[in-house]
Amino acid sequence: MKINKLLKMAATGAALFTLIAGCSSTTTTGSKSDSGDAKKEVRTVKVAFDQGGKPIGYVDEKGNPTGYELEVMKLVDKALPEYKFEYVPTSSEDLLVGVQQGKYQVGVKNAWFTEERTKSYIFPKEFLGLSGVGLLLKKENKDVKDLSDFAKKKLSLAPIAASNAQYTIVDEYNQANPDNKVKLEAGDAFSVDVVQWVNEGRVDGGIYLGATYEKQVLAKDGPYHNLADQVVYNEFTVVKTWPLFNKKEQEFADAYDKAIKKLKEEKKTNDIMVKFYNNDLFKLLDTVKR
Repeated sequence: MKINKLLKMAATGAALFTLIAGCSSTTTTGSKSDSGDAKKEVRTVKVAFDQGGKPIGYVDEKGNPTGYELEVMKLVDKALPEYKFEYVPTSSEDLLVGVQQGKYQVGVKNAWFTEERTKSYIFPKEFLGLSGVGLLLKKENKDVKDLSDFAKKKLSLAPIAASNAQYTIVDEYNQANPDNKVKLEAGDAFSVDVVQWVNEGRVDGGIYLGATYEKQVLAKDGPYHNLADQVVYNEFTVVKTWPLFNKKEQEFADAYDKAIKKLKEEKKTNDIMVKFYNNDLFKLLDTVKR
């Protein structure tokens, strides 16, 4: 009798354990897919973006994150069912610090590659986009086409924060041309209002982005369209732009690489660039050195 009772109690306990274990498994792994494999748990990752970077990344009038880099990242998100992207608008400074500290898993801000940044972030194998880089000048200096011309005329350049990759471009030029340097001043702020500084005569010129010039100066609804006849933009190079991943997010970066490589092959990145930049810089990819 005692043995039968013990057997019944053991059987009841085993059944109860099986029931509890079965219930707990559904909350973590979900149901099985059509193929019979357990569905992977979806991981939410925070994607920080510079909200002041129209048309690269910004918040539209309806409060939606958009811009070239954001729309490309949305397609990457669709291609990665194991991830859910949460877009966080912020400043360039907070983005850089936040990604480094793990507050955000990845950040997009028209970032350029520098050796210094590889110490703090993961650069994936695949770049995100392309950025035209040039000089914003008063119309009377429209003959200044590049940094060499700028240096020869001994013109003054708007300050650039040393942490800004634009600083690196000018610094690299100076190192390669010690006899014809641009006077480079490191600003306290991450960036200054280049258009206003040039217009007010505080400096002769500043490093500027082609896409930003198109949307903020040339566009009729741009904040500086009233200065379109007073300033000029002369592009001197095109550089690749990259997402910056937290150092612990190599698996995430690898997944991004696989997804965006396919998007490029399908020319979807080209279409988005034309929509936001009015230009397809991918046509110049063979000339890009950086």
